Amino acid sequence: MDKEKIEYHIRGILEAIGEDPDRPGLLETPKRVANMCGEIFEGISLSNRDIAERFGKTFDMDYSNEPYIVMKDIMVFSYCEHHMALMYDMTVNVAYVPNGKVLGLSKIARICDMASKRLQLQEKLGSDIAEIISIAADTDSVGVKIRGSHSCMTARGIRNVNAKTETKTLLGKFREDERLAALLD
Repeated sequence: MDKEKIEYHIRGILEAIGEDPDRPGLLETPKRVANMCGEIFEGISLSNRDIAERFGKTFDMDYSNEPYIVMKDIMVFSYCEHHMALMYDMTVNVAYVPNGKVLGLSKIARICDMASKRLQLQEKLGSDIAEIISIAADTDSVGVKIRGSHSCMTARGIRNVNAKTETKTLLGKFREDERLAALLD
């Protein structure tokens, strides 16, 4: 990530909106924004496979029945690739059918967090999380539900502050079995 370039352009944006980037309150703003971009867009440089490898710590599981793993209400935020607007109050529910091994629980939340650190669409974020979980847990049966607010809907345009967007990505048995898909609700 080129933080110097970000600083340069943020200074230009401040000037373009009629601000004085040399006034006391804004002197360090370009540097702060560049540092923030390093944090909130950390996932841009990583492929889904890279994230799966980074957070793919699994434990062997030998059960005779076919259990499933469900984790709900994982909080993330991201930025819409259309307006670079904040997608916030986003909860992610993830479920998968293990295939002989299970992911460490914190790894599921870390996968969701890292996948959200990209310019995204909510639909793509759900698809990315499902693909990463599938790779990391070596299973083809994954479900992801995301519910969140988008500032491109709440702070600009229509300004409908109560609008929520809900998306689901269903792979394998979650697509075929309504009972499994219902675990996401």
